[in-house]
Amino acid sequence: MTILLRKSRRAASKDSKPSKMSFLRFLKILGPGLITGAADDDPSGIATYSQTGAQFGFGQLWTSLYQIPLLLAVQECCARIGSVTGHGLAGVIRQQYSRRVLLSAVVLVVLANTINIGADIGAVAAAAGLVVKAPFWMFALLTTLLVIVLEVLLSYRTYAKLLKWLALALLAYPATTLMIDAPWREIFLATIIPHIEFTFSFVFIITGVLGTTISPYMFFWQTSQEVEEEILLGLPVDDKKQPVLPLTFLRNMRIDTAIGMVSSELGQWFIIITTGAVLFSHGIRTINTAADAAKALEPLVRSFPNSGQIARDLFAIGVVGLGLLGIPVLAGAAAYALAEALDWKEGLSLKLAQARGFYGVIIVSVAVGLLLNFVGIDPMKALVLTAVFNGVAAVPLLFLIARINRNVEILGDSRGGIVSSTLVWLSFGVMAVAAAALLVSFVFAR
Repeated sequence: MTILLRKSRRAASKDSKPSKMSFLRFLKILGPGLITGAADDDPSGIATYSQTGAQFGFGQLWTSLYQIPLLLAVQECCARIGSVTGHGLAGVIRQQYSRRVLLSAVVLVVLANTINIGADIGAVAAAAGLVVKAPFWMFALLTTLLVIVLEVLLSYRTYAKLLKWLALALLAYPATTLMIDAPWREIFLATIIPHIEFTFSFVFIITGVLGTTISPYMFFWQTSQEVEEEILLGLPVDDKKQPVLPLTFLRNMRIDTAIGMVSSELGQWFIIITTGAVLFSHGIRTINTAADAAKALEPLVRSFPNSGQIARDLFAIGVVGLGLLGIPVLAGAAAYALAEALDWKEGLSLKLAQARGFYGVIIVSVAVGLLLNFVGIDPMKALVLTAVFNGVAAVPLLFLIARINRNVEILGDSRGGIVSSTLVWLSFGVMAVAAAALLVSFVFAR
């Protein structure tokens, strides 16, 4: 009997090694897709989703489900463009299309990202102040310096690992949701069955949700990050100077992207559930920042002693973690877009002395974002401006992405199929309508 037990233990030990190795290999697959998806739930996005839940309860929960195929198709397409060509999105567009069109779109992206960075720095500082008592300006300055130092001075390998760990901040939102009494039957029905109100406020918020979810900075960031991954792996290039991809590269990229985009939408889902179940049910209809949402939870969550403070702190920690992830992604996306459009040397794999213009854009955009917090700009108006810019910039970019997706000369055998093409064009149509609605909403909101 003892011999049999020893044999079974040895067998179990041998079986556990492959499973452990398989899990570690799986973790290595995660990278640009996971980081991009988590960055999509940056503090400005959290504020938008919180406002959605506070104003309409579970009325817009269905957006988190039906956005998944659109978001996934667009980001998979962008990642595939970067993987196959070995160039970022701006570089591919510059080679194939008008420089004037490219620069117009890139300028919009840089402006939108800078405003978004400002809103995110303010949200991180305010959220951190809820957990640790200190002046707002101190946290804002510390956030700015931390982002600049880490993004500019760390190697890409180290920085990519750090960003992946920051993606764990998404777990704060399901954890917060589990602390409240949520009507799950109502929630699942609201997730599956679309609810639409033909009112100005409903259309305004839902177009804001679309604009903050399918955002141009994500197009540029993930495309360029796939190229960075290829440089990190040291992949060879062919006669056309395109990378020679391992057989599993595109498969792993799709797994990574799928996990990242689904995680992003799950984050949105949990935030709307929490704010809808707590804030909406208590008559709180207006949230200006993500930190406001965290603060408002404290007096209303009473599941068990001190649960309100714990819920507030969890929500705030999520804002801080995703802000520290989102701000460098926003700054990096702006730098990739502008550097490629102007044919500068670019990439986080390069040192500061090798790509001064690229890193200069990162430093300036984050510094300007910091200053926006001290010139009296209302955070909600800043978010509206960002949504408008993102909505407008996404439309021409999605049109170009959809065309590149089916271009044999650019992508060869890796061009998008019927499903990919249909979903990307559908995303273009949806965002075109959203951009028009955002512009109209912005005009009437003034």
